[in-house]
Order: sequence, then structure tokens, then C-alpha cells
Amino acid sequence: MSFTYEALPMRVVFGAGSLAQVPQEAERLGLRRLLVLSTPTRRGLAERIAALLGDACVGRFTDARMHVPADIAAAAVKTARETRADGCLAVGGGSTIGLGKAIALETGLPVISVPTTYAGSEMTPVWGLTENGRKRTGRDRAVLPRSVVYDPELTLRLPVGASVTSGFNAIAHAVEALYAPDISPIVSLMAEEGVRSLAAALPAVVKDPHDLPARTEALRGAWLCGACLGATTMSLHHKLCHILGGTFDLPHAETHTVLLPYVAAFNLPAAPEADQALRRALATTDVSLHLARTSVGLGAPRSLAEIGLAEEHVDEIVGQAVGQPYANPRPVTAEAVRSLLTDALHGTLAPGS
Repeated sequence: MSFTYEALPMRVVFGAGSLAQVPQEAERLGLRRLLVLSTPTRRGLAERIAALLGDACVGRFTDARMHVPADIAAAAVKTARETRADGCLAVGGGSTIGLGKAIALETGLPVISVPTTYAGSEMTPVWGLTENGRKRTGRDRAVLPRSVVYDPELTLRLPVGASVTSGFNAIAHAVEALYAPDISPIVSLMAEEGVRSLAAALPAVVKDPHDLPARTEALRGAWLCGACLGATTMSLHHKLCHILGGTFDLPHAETHTVLLPYVAAFNLPAAPEADQALRRALATTDVSLHLARTSVGLGAPRSLAEIGLAEEHVDEIVGQAVGQPYANPRPVTAEAVRSLLTDALHGTLAPGS
């Protein structure tokens, strides 16, 4: 056996109540002028963190948006420069953490992340920016958060619907990692355990959103799945999600959730080891069917049509998906992508749900 595994240099603080350690994390990094980032809906939490930081907070930018629009990123960079920030603290989900990465990419400022969803962006050097209907992505160590504070108590108020789709978004990271060209035994272990953790936790979260042990297990699973994405190459699933989000502004987590079973059905026959790992993690003999029916059973959207995609959009997506080569277990042809998208558009794996 031979493989390469490159660990990403970051510090993780995990556990209920760990939000209180944010000032110490800033101090450890030598940061004394932090810009706190959030979405408008998380403004209250941003204020709470600003109060914790005291004089170490020099401003707040609370206009983070899904898919990191370039104009929002430019406004945030301007605020960081005007406040003479020496770092950013991003509190929220993938939208806010993505904004922190955009600032880091432009300015080199270090980022502390405090995730409140299961998106997993905080564990990766992957950045994304959306402009003129196209989402550009890349990898750069400069955007990797220096410190990640996981406090499961911050997820207790995450709505059930968002919890489910955010959790399946995380599962998608692990699924693609399992058949990535740069997979290693270390990542395989993390991916299988991450999927297992989320698959066990999400039904409990739906039953009782204030179940702290279930929330803790879900956040641990999200950490593992995010780390898998950070360590491997993305394939067809993430490519399609970036197109659907960047060009058609479809909601990020919901898009991942709906699309995942269909890409799995396409790719897993060509990736038997990944298929076996997912069968073990999900306790099923049919991974794609299980993913579709479980997500819908937990309240997630059934089809791409439900979240805003129209039939006439399919050709544009196909064109973009086959326009650039990228790693994938099976050849990505126009015919295959069109068939996959048509099935996902109508939700054929979970009929009548």
C-alpha cells in the first residue's frame, strides 16, 4: 500500500460552551483588531461575539450572502481595510465562512471560524466567488481558517429543515471524497465515520432539535466530512452544485441534498470501494435510494424543480458541466449529465414523497 496524505494546519476547539474560548483563540493568534462577519439573520450572534471580544473587535460586517457575490466580498474587503482589521472572525454557515475566505484571499488576513451549520467550509482551503452568473472556485492555503471553534450549543436554534439539508451537504463532501483520485486510507476512515455520525444524528435532531448529544454528534460528523473535502479533489457533484448555485442562485444546501443521490447513482457503480464504505455507514444495500428516501423522509426537498430549477435550464448546465475536464469515476458526457439532471429535476428516486 502507498498513498499521500497531507494534513491541513489548523486548530480545532470542540465542545458545548466553547464559544467562550473565542477571545483566547484570538489572543493565541496575536489578533487584536478583528472584524466580525455574519449574515443579516445572524446579526445577534455577531453582536454577542463582538461583546465577548471587547476592544479586540473593531467592526462588524453583517451582509454575508449565499454563494459569496463578488460585490459583497469587495464591500467586506473595503470594511476590513477601513477598520484596519488584523483578522476576521466568521460566525455562521458556509455563506459567512466563504466571505471570510474571500477577504483572506484578497488581503491575507487570518480567519477564525465559528460554524453554526454543518456546511464544512471551515475545514477546507476551497474558496468561491460568484460574478455575472458564474461561480469561480479555487484552492489556496491562505484562506484556510487558522482556528475553528465548534460549539454544538450554537446549532440548537438551527431550523430543522436547514439542519437536514446542511447535514446532507456535509455527507456529499464525504461521498465525493471516497471516490476522489487522491483518496487515502486516512480520508476513507474519516469519510465513513462522518457519514455514519450524520446519518445517526439527523433523525434525532428532527425528532428533538434541542437534543444536545445529537447536535454534538452531527457537528462532529460535519467536521469529519468537511475535512474530507479539504483533503481531496472535488468531482461531478460539487461541479454541478457550483453551476446550479452560481448561475441560477439555487439554495446551496438544498441543491446538494437533492442532487447527491443522483450523482451517487451515476458514480458509485464505477467506485465499488466507495459504495461498500457508504453501505456500511448507512446500513443499506442501495446507497442512492437510501439517500433520496431518507432526506425526503426527514423533510428535505424531493426535486430540483421544487427549489427553482426549470426544464429549460438543463442545456445550460450540461454545457457548463462538460466544458472543462475534471476528475470523476465515470466519463462526464453531455448525455449522462442530461439524464442525471432530468431525473433530479423530477425527483424520480423518491416518487410520490
